[in-house]
Amino acid sequence: MSTVFSIVASLMVLLAAALMVLTLIGIVRAPDALTRANLLGLTTSIALPMILVASLINDIGAGTFTWWNLLRVFLTITALLVVLAIGSFVMGRSLYQTAKEQSH
Repeated sequence: MSTVFSIVASLMVLLAAALMVLTLIGIVRAPDALTRANLLGLTTSIALPMILVASLINDIGAGTFTWWNLLRVFLTITALLVVLAIGSFVMGRSLYQTAKEQSH
């Protein structure tokens, strides 16, 4: 049964890595800083939590699961999403203001 958990966790990590590569390709092709900042959402809001959940699934398969680990993953994902929301707002406003000033 632990093999199933390992396979699922590995597939999740590979999917997260593919999402990060797609984000990187998008960032390289993006025309401006505001677009680049917006492209980070895929990695930060989906791929990073997916890696945390994959780690938790791996712990379950290995028999090392504890409720403390579940709480830590939940708190980490929650904190990550809160910081992303605030950071994205601040970064977007500053980049928009910089782009607006350069166009005048």
